[in-house]
Amino acid sequence: MRVTKKQVEKNVMKLTISVDSETFQKGIEKAYRKIVKQINLPGFRKGKAPRKVIEQYYGKEVFYEDAINFVCQDTYPIALDRSGINPVDMPEIDVEKIDEENGSFVYTATVTVKPEVELGEYKGIEVEKVSYETKDEDIDAELKKAQEQNARIITVEDREVKNGDMTVIDFEGFVDGVAFEGGKGTDYSLEIGSGTFIPGFEEQIVGAKLNEEIDVNVTFPEEYHSEELKGKPALFKVTVKEIKEKQLPEINDDFIKDISEFDTVDEYKADIKAKLDKSNEDKAKAELENKLVEKLVEGIEVEIPECMIKTQLDNIAQDFDYRLQMQGMSLQKYVEMTSSTLDAFKEQFKDQALSQVKTQLALEAVAKNEKITSTAKDVEAEMKKMADMYGMELDKIKKMFRDEDKKSLEAEIITRKTIEFLVENAKIK
Repeated sequence: MRVTKKQVEKNVMKLTISVDSETFQKGIEKAYRKIVKQINLPGFRKGKAPRKVIEQYYGKEVFYEDAINFVCQDTYPIALDRSGINPVDMPEIDVEKIDEENGSFVYTATVTVKPEVELGEYKGIEVEKVSYETKDEDIDAELKKAQEQNARIITVEDREVKNGDMTVIDFEGFVDGVAFEGGKGTDYSLEIGSGTFIPGFEEQIVGAKLNEEIDVNVTFPEEYHSEELKGKPALFKVTVKEIKEKQLPEINDDFIKDISEFDTVDEYKADIKAKLDKSNEDKAKAELENKLVEKLVEGIEVEIPECMIKTQLDNIAQDFDYRLQMQGMSLQKYVEMTSSTLDAFKEQFKDQALSQVKTQLALEAVAKNEKITSTAKDVEAEMKKMADMYGMELDKIKKMFRDEDKKSLEAEIITRKTIEFLVENAKIK
């Protein structure tokens, strides 16, 4: 197999790949084994006709399309490796010549390649130091969370609804006197003051008595997802069936002993402070790194192929879809509810996608310049962390990793090392 390359435009290369007779004949044989199952010729059982007979009956070309597809799949990766190019999109394949005499063929693969990045000065980038202090009110807020999480929920029957109560309600909504779809609920749990319902709804539940029907008048927001209800005034008939309130435990040493491994409030608060200090340290570190990377990206010159932005937009959409599915929804349903389209959804993330691509390219360029790599020891250390996190044996983690998973992990390690390099060589004021 011979491979030649030619730049046809910026960031676009054309590979000309000459496939020898032996390789092409193997592709034809593979195509024959695929096609013969569907062919029924006189004198032969279906799927049993010899290749030569099929070629005589239909012509040699009957196998060419599949054979070319098989051969291109096998030879294109080899051609990429020999030519040393780094594609960022699928190739456009064109058959240039099929030589029926010696059974060889030539095809071209036109492909967009990763652009060259011209780096600015990336050593000695100046940034201001970032730091966060743990305050007493932060510790108190964490203590309050523990108190809330351990509150008792008790049913009350001797008073009206007040803000903060957990209620169970029945409701039905009407617009212009007509009940609307999705506006009815039975035994619905609603925390008053949570902001779950339309603005103004929960405030009007305050003061309601048990089993008493009340009228709640609201106006749907202009940005409401249902086109029929946007900006419309509505009346809800609401009945409060249950009222529950939180009883917060007293914060003392006995409470701390019940919820933690500590004996006193002071010990528990000291632990909170240590954790908040670590969190603040991590936050400051992340912000410093982000500032350095932003300044690095500002200093580069690169022409981004449109296909790289499109691929990143697809990745953003897939990630959003995954997170929605964890909540029982899908991206398709989301865009329908917001009266939008998938293309319009992606368009709003175009600047973000461009920034992410430029960041990736800038960090890769620094890593290449500084010969920053991922070693087998680095990969094993990361796998060990995963094994410890999930309580699994290291060997099982290794067996779970496919080649593409390992490559992704190696890329993450190189990115982290590159950012560490930037920090080590930065001028932090």
